[in-house]
Amino acid sequence: MAAVRGSGPRPETGPRPEPTPRRERLAQILRFALVGGVNTGTFFGCYLILHPWMPYFAAYSLAFLLSMIGSFFLNTYFTYRTRPTWKKFALFPLTNVTNYLVQSVGLYALVTWAGMDDRIAPLVAAVVAIPFTYLVSRRILVPRNTGRTSAASGPESETDERRPSRLA
Repeated sequence: MAAVRGSGPRPETGPRPEPTPRRERLAQILRFALVGGVNTGTFFGCYLILHPWMPYFAAYSLAFLLSMIGSFFLNTYFTYRTRPTWKKFALFPLTNVTNYLVQSVGLYALVTWAGMDDRIAPLVAAVVAIPFTYLVSRRILVPRNTGRTSAASGPESETDERRPSRLA
């Protein structure tokens, strides 16, 4: 006899369970990598659009600034699912400084000490820099009290990071 559809036990229709901290962290890292790819494409696209109209270094600088602003909002809303604030916006360039320093040191070490081809070393150094940049951006964009429950937190609380901001 064939089973009748819907005759078995029905799943609960309540809210979905919260993801585990480990699963959420992995999802966050994947979103961070996706935003990094989008940011790189945005930077390069802006550079190519601006370059015919201005000197290459001005085009590079403006494209870098525009992509960094886009990266801030993408990481705030999409990667870390928090709200932007002026303080976070002011501190966000530290992620780019961190990325630049780690990549620069890594590039030098890979070429000078490890003897790696200088055409490949920048890519390896960029991959090595990702965890450092992730940690710094997380520290800046995610509130320190995340994961802790408090009587003052909730949808009506001023400290709720998921509330819309006037910055956006």
